[in-house]
Amino acid sequence: MAQLIFDLKNVNPQARISVKLVSESGVGTVAAGVAKAKADMILISGCEGGTGVSPSSSIKHAGLPVEIGLAETQQTLVLNGLRGQVRLQTDGQLKTGHDIVMAALLGAEEYGFATSALIVLGCVMMRKCHLNTCPVGVATQNEELRKKFTGRYVYLVNFFRFLAEDVRRHLAAMGVTSLDDIIGRSDLLEYATRTDNPKMRKLDFSKLLYKQVTADTTPLRQVKPQVHAIDEVQDRSLIELSMPALEKQSPIQFVREIRNTDRAVGAMLSGEVAKRYGNAGLPDNTVQCTFRGSAGQSFGAFLGKGLSGGRVVVVPPTGSTFEPHANIIAGNTLLYGATSGEVYINGQVGERFCVRNSGAIAVVEGAGDHCCEYMTGGRTVVLGKTGRNFAAGMSGGIAYVLDEEGDFDFFCNMQMVELSLVEDMADNRELRNIIAAHFRYTQSPRAKHILDNWNDYVEKFIRVIPIEYKKVLHDEKIEAVKKKIAQVEYDY
Repeated sequence: MAQLIFDLKNVNPQARISVKLVSESGVGTVAAGVAKAKADMILISGCEGGTGVSPSSSIKHAGLPVEIGLAETQQTLVLNGLRGQVRLQTDGQLKTGHDIVMAALLGAEEYGFATSALIVLGCVMMRKCHLNTCPVGVATQNEELRKKFTGRYVYLVNFFRFLAEDVRRHLAAMGVTSLDDIIGRSDLLEYATRTDNPKMRKLDFSKLLYKQVTADTTPLRQVKPQVHAIDEVQDRSLIELSMPALEKQSPIQFVREIRNTDRAVGAMLSGEVAKRYGNAGLPDNTVQCTFRGSAGQSFGAFLGKGLSGGRVVVVPPTGSTFEPHANIIAGNTLLYGATSGEVYINGQVGERFCVRNSGAIAVVEGAGDHCCEYMTGGRTVVLGKTGRNFAAGMSGGIAYVLDEEGDFDFFCNMQMVELSLVEDMADNRELRNIIAAHFRYTQSPRAKHILDNWNDYVEKFIRVIPIEYKKVLHDEKIEAVKKKIAQVEYDY
């Protein structure tokens, strides 16, 4: 988590990073770890909330009341001296000023409203949000249904104005002038035992109001921002070197040394490109960075991890004597959540390669366990052995695996995919073009040998495709043929 937060702060230094935790027993310990991981905010979500698509069983039975989780989190953060560096948020069916004041007294500084705000705009809780059939036009793209939407922004403005007035009224009754004055002041609350119900008499919530011994000297709310240590990262100099490309789209090339203490290299530069050019990005090969050395964690973050355009090429140092295809050259979780772009790696990689890949093209010469897990799109080519649990949960895209020993089916999770040889000429051509691109960018001896002996090697490749995805592709082909026939008949 600490690395992910560091990656996110690099790609957008102005962003506030929030981690959501469900209110339950033990959440305080987890929140302390999140604070140490440098999150800017921690959200404690109560059991009363739930989106319109949540099953009623989840809304009624998942999690605990927000007061329990909020009190435990506040007490744990104060006890460990961490409360002053994070903001505490809460949500879960907050409706009134009384709810906000209670949350503030238990430690919350920010308050989330979703269900009540939607109802103000006309939501009638039909639980059809995911079906595109919302009868009042709140959660639908259907133009006819959207015409039934009667909500106006002024309704929300009035709702929150009255909500703020309700909070002000409670604060005035308590004799304070600001909501900040009561953050974490659980000593202002009193615990009253219910005596009218035998079962309720057995419940003891007095620990929710427990006051730490250090509470008089330790901050009860955020007093300073988190220190993310991103001022001296290597990307600062990369951005300076890339200014001609960022400002004028002039192609540039540079070579840099890199050490394994350099984390998230490329993330801040990618964020700068996204800020200026959005999803379009820069033209291909506008910025070409060559790094020499050993990369640290999240190298190419949001290029390699979360790849969304661009091309990453990883090759051994010039003059190295080891065989690349028999050695690990990159670590775990490469291309986690990639959406587009290309990655060519002259060597093996660790575990969870291309997990949740949804559009990128990737070539590697060997991979560890869980490769292509939850993959939904794109193409993955493995020119060597794989670990176990290949393609678990894979629902889209196509993978090609070189199976020289004939035992790939033992390592593949067959629940959602089927295996076949590369017999279709279109697949044959696609695979060869991808391997040719791999050789062009990496000069891989492995790729060259395969291309030079293509007729022998193509028979050893296994095509991995999700069963449902194959049906979709088949239906699309049939539809395309029908359209072509209809066009020909129309022309004649």
